[in-house]
Amino acid sequence: MSTVASRVLVVVTSLLGAVMFGWPLVASVAPRAEGQSAPWLLVVLVPLVLATALAAVTRERPDPRALALVGVLAALVAALRLLGTGVGGLEPMFFLLVLAGASLGPSLGFTLGALAMLVSALLTAGVGPWLPFQAFAAAWVGAGAGLVGRVVLPRDGARLGRRPVVLLAVYGVVAAYLYGLVTNLWFWPFALGDGTQLSYVPGGGLSENLPRFLAYTLATSTLTVDTVRAVVTAAGVLALGKAVLGVLGRARVGSWGVATVPSAR
Repeated sequence: MSTVASRVLVVVTSLLGAVMFGWPLVASVAPRAEGQSAPWLLVVLVPLVLATALAAVTRERPDPRALALVGVLAALVAALRLLGTGVGGLEPMFFLLVLAGASLGPSLGFTLGALAMLVSALLTAGVGPWLPFQAFAAAWVGAGAGLVGRVVLPRDGARLGRRPVVLLAVYGVVAAYLYGLVTNLWFWPFALGDGTQLSYVPGGGLSENLPRFLAYTLATSTLTVDTVRAVVTAAGVLALGKAVLGVLGRARVGSWGVATVPSAR
């Protein structure tokens, strides 16, 4: 599959994910639908992720090295997620996802984030209506890291300095907060019941529900879980970024154009 087709597939998949996340803000959700709001999304997500993975690693012909690299990294990210358990925002997986996504490029970063979430869920029997949302959110973290990496990482084997690592740490902080923001959307309509200032209003529309959702996120996760996730991610990138990027320094992959990842000399 061509680079353009791979890019289009990632964009289409992301747009579908955005619709899945955002529809409660503009439509009416029945509170009784909790736990059954999104199981069908998994049926849609898995084929799209597999297609995106195939497009990202094959381009015009299969590249076994790229496929193996994504598989190994997905397993490592999933293992880090199991290690952190996600309790209180302790999710060390995100620092590796940010660094790997920056090295691999947007399409492979997208694929890596989604596959890592799917793998970790299968290992822990954590498959549920939340999984498609977590997988898409992690995929966007990886894709965003790939876009940032294309800008900040030096090319053509140039020496990797401290500045790109710091910028990736800053991106990790932003991504950690955004991940918490978007993953709150899947359960917020069912979380509080009716009658509170933070409750979802069925059929209320964007102007009424968006401020309520943002206030709910600020009160329940931004200052606690999301902040811990941001600190852990930034600390991991700053502490291990140069070493990890050095290990991936010989990789020449990326479905939006070949990315030459520098070595950390």
